[in-house]
Amino acid sequence: MKIAILPGDGIGPEIIAQALEVTKTVCRKFKHDLEYKEALVGATAIDQVGNPYPEETHQLCMQSDAVLFGAIGSLKYDNDPTAKIRPEQGLLAMRKKLGLYANIRPVMTFPSLIHKSPLRSELIEGVDFMCIRELTGGIYFGRPQGRSEDGSTAYDSSVYTIEEIERIVRLAYQYAMQRRKKLTIVDKANVLATSRLWREVSQRIEKDFPEVETEYLFVDNAAMQIIQWPKRFDVMVTENMFGDILTDEASVITGSLGMLPSASIGIHTSVFEPIHGSYPQAAGKDIANPLATILSAALMFEYAFGLNEEANLIRQAVAASMEAGIVTEDIALSGKAYKTSEVGKWIVQYINDNK
Repeated sequence: MKIAILPGDGIGPEIIAQALEVTKTVCRKFKHDLEYKEALVGATAIDQVGNPYPEETHQLCMQSDAVLFGAIGSLKYDNDPTAKIRPEQGLLAMRKKLGLYANIRPVMTFPSLIHKSPLRSELIEGVDFMCIRELTGGIYFGRPQGRSEDGSTAYDSSVYTIEEIERIVRLAYQYAMQRRKKLTIVDKANVLATSRLWREVSQRIEKDFPEVETEYLFVDNAAMQIIQWPKRFDVMVTENMFGDILTDEASVITGSLGMLPSASIGIHTSVFEPIHGSYPQAAGKDIANPLATILSAALMFEYAFGLNEEANLIRQAVAASMEAGIVTEDIALSGKAYKTSEVGKWIVQYINDNK
């Protein structure tokens, strides 16, 4: 197992350190050979080499079986709208160069976290659905993009091809076939030309999957229904910007942004990362929640290596830590809040003691 480790910015190094220790522990326990190497990305990379996704980092990712990624983002760049080079450009470059066209985010509730959700418990108990977001097209990558010569007008272009839509929709149908055989396709076909192409392509592909119940929702309706009836969803697929917004909305209803992992898969090496940001205000304080990153490592064992037993042991350890109250301050109900490193050590010990 060759893994590229990209800690990134803010709390990234602290949470990646715990996920890496869990990964090493699992590999020792199951007798897997593990090789890993760390590389720069994000604001850290800009500050050191002037590039948020250096070529050396890209080559390491290409030569690895999987990438374990922390987070990027820095207040230094967030507060400077005139900055020519930004950490987020590194993330977009990584997605484009690695061909990471699909971001998979499982959305589920944890019994010990239901009290933290902004929604009533009866609405979210048993929520379990998967968001699949197209990752390399749409307005984030569309050209032309820029500002007018006098600076008074800015413009972005949303661009999609039939090929880009077809590969992500077919992937979504494949996941729906493995789950409860229901797929929700989210667009804005009443307004946007790209969405009308999405719907046209999707309706053609739908005929190849008669076993799957398919529904189409406009993005504003989908945003409301995620809040009103989150249990109605099984697999949801949508374009890049809609997916960015809807998956963050969905993550909050589970009780904590710090609990949900994600996998970005595509043409080359897959990337596994928590869905939260770099939280620079907490950097270096040993208070960040490492569980989403540790659960991302579980996704890595499952998706990159097909090692389901190892992945399930990690999830079992995370669930046990929450039941035992060994959690960071963001999800502590009462009593002691544990440090990032303490949560990681407890999970490592659990894995060592169980199988």
